[in-house]
Amino acid sequence: MKKINTLKSINAFMVLAVLLVSTIAVQAKTVAQKKTPVNTYVLVHGAWAAPYAWKMVKDQLEKKGQRVITVQLPGHGTDQTPAADITMDSYITKVVHTVNNTKGKVILVGHSMAGMIISGVAEQIPDKIEKLVYIAAYVPTSGQSAYAISMLDKQSLLGASLVASADNTLFDVKLDQVTHIFCQDAPDRIRKMILERYRSEPAHPFSNPVMLTAERFGKVPKAYLSTLLDNGIGVDLQNQMIRAHGITEVYKLKSGHCPFLSMPDAVTTILIKTAK
Repeated sequence: MKKINTLKSINAFMVLAVLLVSTIAVQAKTVAQKKTPVNTYVLVHGAWAAPYAWKMVKDQLEKKGQRVITVQLPGHGTDQTPAADITMDSYITKVVHTVNNTKGKVILVGHSMAGMIISGVAEQIPDKIEKLVYIAAYVPTSGQSAYAISMLDKQSLLGASLVASADNTLFDVKLDQVTHIFCQDAPDRIRKMILERYRSEPAHPFSNPVMLTAERFGKVPKAYLSTLLDNGIGVDLQNQMIRAHGITEVYKLKSGHCPFLSMPDAVTTILIKTAK
């Protein structure tokens, strides 16, 4: 009798062990299914900026297991291409090269003036782009330039603060207006960093039109992050471009022109959402 009871105990233990292992396996599978898929984000900075602007968001995305590439445009950051040699095509070519050398499709993100760039890239290589994400950015119609779009903006403080170089190859922003226009809501250390890294902006790309077609640019999915306290690109113009292009995936932040500097956590969360 004692032997029978022992066998029963062993059998019961084995059944419990099997159930426990099965439960753990199911839970592990559920966690794996809920894990954020890995995507590749290509981040393109705007005017008077450089890849450093994306650092906080880049670090957060990578901690979430995402692949992130930041592009340094000609004439920005450490690049010393002469401003007279830089056009909108120079920017588009640089980003096309970056995307083409990246495995698989990418989520292409552009800030401000870089909305022109990512639109031009989508026209050239639409099948390499999972989605275009515009952050407080210009969204052109075919034949528009950044300058032409900016003329529609009745809220921006940028135009009144622009200063052209003697040879008209560079644009500057009056230094006492830089942080007020671009990041009035950022911490003091961020505003200090922006002033320390400030560089004059190549002028020619602003007047170069971008040519787009419905068959190529038009077929790429788009999302827009609107910045409601923006002194660089007014929210009314942002809404106008969103409506003109029928963009329905729209996010909003109560931030200035550079939310990746003032609200990096929120921008990271939104970028993850755009991949779903």
